[in-house]
Amino acid sequence: MLTLLSALALAAAPPPPAAVAVHFDHEGRTETRVAQGFADAAATRPLGPDDPVRIASISKLVVALGVLRLVEAGRLDLDRDVSAYLGWRLRHPGFPDRPITLAHLLGHRAGLADEIDYALPLGEDLEAALRNPAAWDAARAPAGDFAYANLNYPVVAAAIEGATGERFDIAMTRLVMRPLGIDACFNWPMCSDAAVARAVTLRGADGAVLRDDLQGVRPPCPVVPAADGSCDLARYRLARHGAGFSPQGGLRISANDLARIGVMLLRRGDGFLRADSLARLEAMGPVRPTSGEGTGGFFCEYGAAMHSTGGAALADPGCRDDLFGDGRLRLGHSGDAYGLRSGLWLDLERGDGIAYFVTQVPEGQKGTRSAYSAAEEGLVDAALRRTTETSPLASPVHGH
Repeated sequence: MLTLLSALALAAAPPPPAAVAVHFDHEGRTETRVAQGFADAAATRPLGPDDPVRIASISKLVVALGVLRLVEAGRLDLDRDVSAYLGWRLRHPGFPDRPITLAHLLGHRAGLADEIDYALPLGEDLEAALRNPAAWDAARAPAGDFAYANLNYPVVAAAIEGATGERFDIAMTRLVMRPLGIDACFNWPMCSDAAVARAVTLRGADGAVLRDDLQGVRPPCPVVPAADGSCDLARYRLARHGAGFSPQGGLRISANDLARIGVMLLRRGDGFLRADSLARLEAMGPVRPTSGEGTGGFFCEYGAAMHSTGGAALADPGCRDDLFGDGRLRLGHSGDAYGLRSGLWLDLERGDGIAYFVTQVPEGQKGTRSAYSAAEEGLVDAALRRTTETSPLASPVHGH
């Protein structure tokens, strides 16, 4: 009986967390330093660095790359009233005389707030949704203080559509994915069949499947269905919706392809972006009124879809934004959704970086040295070869 109960308990146990970390440098050299766990829900396919995952908010950095490409082509201007690209007037109801720009939106300084659902169902209208006063932070004017809000990015996506006449995910493939030679996409339509076959299933800390149990088949509806349950993409109106393909977090990309983006940034654009574009992307501004306030010491500096870890911001006692624990300044972006934590981090001075993700991280898990999770601290230590653990995530992922 005990043997049977033990077998049943083992069968009911969730699979181990999946994690991968790739180190890269400005010479274009990459090395997979961690790869463990399984990519699929059945726990039969080992995770590798070429398996795409819903990477969460690192998506915002990739969206900014598309915006900057359009700026360089003269199709967008970071400092112009974004209403010109939307085809409708966008204003903070508390500050109607202040224009809102793409720079404000990319840097979370437009005054928007995540108090409405930014995952709009198909057929709904972004302009109408933003008439809701709850979409705005009454205390924050455009060009004012930082307040992280996913809702900024459907507006950015709508501006891309207005400038290009293309659906957001299609425009991003043309502007970013193809030029960089990466097999990545927003919400799956533009990824290859091979990428779909390698999709990483996201699980919660209890092992429950949360997203992308594709089993080699694209999802039947790549957007939030309409209120009546239908999914006719002909109802998706350019520059009037923006949220459909999840610009705030819906990028599916592998660790190796993230590393390719990192190499391009380390090479100072590498023919993909100009130096002045990189300067806008990387220009950090302090999070006010106090570094890390309201974020548990997490966001201490933020630029245009990039933030920092380490560096001078740590002088503020409220800042705990030092994932690597060495005080060195790194730029990039983090991600946190559906049990996943992710990061793309560049040490510009040293000329190297790390791309990583880990699944099944408990909500609210704390690290020992930073505002990041214990799972991420263990993963970057393994990626930097600071530990001799063969499975660096075995303990911290399920601890609190």
